[in-house]
Formats: sequence, C-alpha cells, structure tokens
Amino acid sequence: MFRLPLSQQTSPDPEHIDTAVEVPIIARMFGDLFKTMRPQQWVKNSFVLAPLVFSQNLDSPWHLWRSGVAVVVFCLASGAVYVTNDLVDWKRDRIHPTKKNRPIASGRLAVGVARVWVGISLAIATVLAVWLEPLLAGVVGCYFAANLAYSFVLKHVVFLDVSIIALGFLLRVLGGALAIDVPVSRWVILCTFLLSLFLALGKRKHELLAVDNPETIRPVLGRYHVGHIKIAMMLTALVTIGSYAAYTIDGEIVSQFGTEYLPVTLPFIFFGLWRFYRLTQRSEHTESPTEQIIRDPAFVVNLVIWGGVILGLIYG
Repeated sequence: MFRLPLSQQTSPDPEHIDTAVEVPIIARMFGDLFKTMRPQQWVKNSFVLAPLVFSQNLDSPWHLWRSGVAVVVFCLASGAVYVTNDLVDWKRDRIHPTKKNRPIASGRLAVGVARVWVGISLAIATVLAVWLEPLLAGVVGCYFAANLAYSFVLKHVVFLDVSIIALGFLLRVLGGALAIDVPVSRWVILCTFLLSLFLALGKRKHELLAVDNPETIRPVLGRYHVGHIKIAMMLTALVTIGSYAAYTIDGEIVSQFGTEYLPVTLPFIFFGLWRFYRLTQRSEHTESPTEQIIRDPAFVVNLVIWGGVILGLIYG
C-alpha cells in the first residue's frame, strides 16, 4: 500500500500531486472527478429531450430509450468540457471567491488524473453516440470542439463567448433530434439559441455585479459594460418572446399539435425570463444565476406549470 510523501500531501499545487494513493483517497478522487464534471449543470442536457417532447413521441419506448442514451452522451461530453475548463483556468480560479474551492484549483485533484478522465469520458461518449447514430457523434464532436475553442480563445472575445455557449444548447437539441430521427422545427432552433443566449448574457451581467475587479477572474469582463449587457438582454428577451409567440400560432405547428391554444403558455415564458433577469441583479450572491434558478421556487414552479400545460395541450 502506497502513501503520499508528506511534501506531496501538503502541496496545494494540483500539478504536483502524486497519484499513488490508498483506496479511501482513490474514492475521494473519483468523488472530486464527479464534482468537477458539474452534475448540477447536467440539467442543461434536458434540452436534448426537446425533440422527443415536441415530436409527440414521449409515449414511445423506442424513442424514450434512445433519447435517454443521448442525454447520457451529452452528460459525459459536457462533463469533459467542465473538467477541461478547470484544467485551463485553475490558477485563475484560485483568486475567485467560490471557484477557489473547486477540486483542481484547491489542489485536491491532480491535473494528470483530470486529463486522463477527459479522454475516458470523451471515448465513452463517442462510442455510445456512434452506436446510437453516427451523425450524433459528429454533433458531439462539434460540441466539444466549440467548447475547446471557447476555453482557449473565444472566451476572451466579447459577445462571441456567449454565442458559443448558446451554440452548445443548440447542438444539444440537434443531437436529440438525430438520436430519434425526427426533424427539428426552425422555431425550436431559433427559440433555443435565443433563450440560451439570454441566459449566457445574464451570467456575464451577474459576474460584473457580484465581483470586485471581475476582469481578474475572467479577462473578457474587462471589455463588457453592464449597461450594454442589460440592453442586449432586453432585446434578446423581446425577440425570444416574439419567436415563441410566432411558434405558437404557426399554421404548421397548430396543425401538427391539433390545438390553437398554445398562445396561453406565453405568460409562463414572460415570467421565466423576467425572473431570471431579476436573479442576475442580486450582486450579493456569488453563485451563478444559472445555478440559482435551479433552486428558485418561483422559477421552478413556473417551469413545472408551463411543462404541464404544454404536455396537456400537445398530448391531450
């Protein structure tokens, strides 16, 4: 049984952690790996299920299990992205009020172990995607490549950084459609991109308000202005609402679902966007607003009711 040398045990540098450890430490290592993959963020992969719901195949076992596998694929791929981000940013994360506690930044997880785990996660995701639908593997590859470009270059470019984040959500929807072999409505594509762009802008706005000298933790924030982001969020919200409204009254959509009552769901969209915007105003919270909404009672209740009404209308 091997133990870490004392000098290695006390070293806070994740690049110098000896990976020859006892079983309990290995268990903690896997716990830290799982934490670094941000399972709390996997709720974003629910976008993979949008084609399943809106193609009216929610009651089909064949479509359900294929969509489930696609969700697993994107959980592994997005987890690999989060680990990669922490590998790139761990030195900068150390001066962040909350990110400094992340496994890699805090020194609990070795850089070498994290790198190997990225490769393993991507390998499993690729095998599953090819088995499910070869084109899905291409979408997953584009997803990871875009996020890799984001981690090294594009996250430093104003507004392009948030556009890449929005692209990630769009690729999730496209991947979900490929997994069950259904077409995706142009309105679903547009609404997905706009909504995710709105969320990404809100995250940047919150970062500017919540942290002193925000450019020290995310250099691109030095080139953002809160006033400009507020305008961009308001415009994006208006276009999102307009696009969703157009979707609910589109003749093809009305014919597909057999109902003219989809517009009654518009107030839920308006409230959800407004609620998220309000959360981005809370500068006393260091937690990201995209994480706050998962636990915000008003937002969650509104989302559940919207989902229930949608299901009732298109499956009723």
